[in-house]
Amino acid sequence: MEALRATYGDDDSSDFDSDHSPTLSLPANSNPQSEETLSSPLPPPPVSLLHPPNSLGSLDYLQTGQPSRVRSFPHVEGNYALHVYIPVFIPSISKKEMGQFLKRVSSVVSNLHVVDIDVPLNTLCKEEHKLEQVALGREFHISLGRTVPIRVHQIDSIVTMLRQKLQFQKRYWIDFNKWEVFINDDRTRTFLSLEVVTGGLPEITKQIQAVNEVYKLHNLPEFYKDPRPHISLAWALGDISGSLKKVVEQETKSSVFRGSLQSRICTSKVGGIECKIGNRTHIICKSPDQ
Repeated sequence: MEALRATYGDDDSSDFDSDHSPTLSLPANSNPQSEETLSSPLPPPPVSLLHPPNSLGSLDYLQTGQPSRVRSFPHVEGNYALHVYIPVFIPSISKKEMGQFLKRVSSVVSNLHVVDIDVPLNTLCKEEHKLEQVALGREFHISLGRTVPIRVHQIDSIVTMLRQKLQFQKRYWIDFNKWEVFINDDRTRTFLSLEVVTGGLPEITKQIQAVNEVYKLHNLPEFYKDPRPHISLAWALGDISGSLKKVVEQETKSSVFRGSLQSRICTSKVGGIECKIGNRTHIICKSPDQ
């Protein structure tokens, strides 16, 4: 048991915060024998990137005054949070236009924070290179299943079945076509996200179905009936979905008027699927280069 705790962490706290799984949408009107695993993803960029000499001044907000986090389900000792997802990186060619959009939104909605590192978005917007490097230069996730608590004895079975179900996956492209607003199930967090509505949607849907089959066999709650795959870039505390959606819609219209909005905001090639359990990340499958 001590060895398991050393591998996966002492408890479920690492992935319990509700900001990691924005999944409730606002209405708009591997090789199975492989034991290959990854260590935890690279940490966020060092805080020093945000605070060079004579730049942004004090960063006391990183230590104090952060909005409080809310657990998406109760802490139970011996539980480990399970999250199955597609890793996504934003290509450099798309960062400038996306950064400009985020800057315009944050100038109106001032309480947005960068996902995962919880830095105020409007602070990063003061310097373009920091906005692109910190807010857009990270690994993002498209969830293929709910983030749920599991017990130690379920880990090996879940990882093995996921690999069996998802082992034959071809590479495909994902088009992020739409800025959208989502809220989590208990409406404690609002998210500014990029949604997949065309390219890649059929493939992601099939993968969600495969993950649902594994969840069902382990008596875990399945994903939403009508999933809307997306990555989240920023969040705000509480339900500000109405006001944020109005700003996003207005900025989208303005982008169309300026001629800067394209049919796809950014495109990313899927390289595989991963599964994080506690503090440990497992490679479920790697897509071939073909």
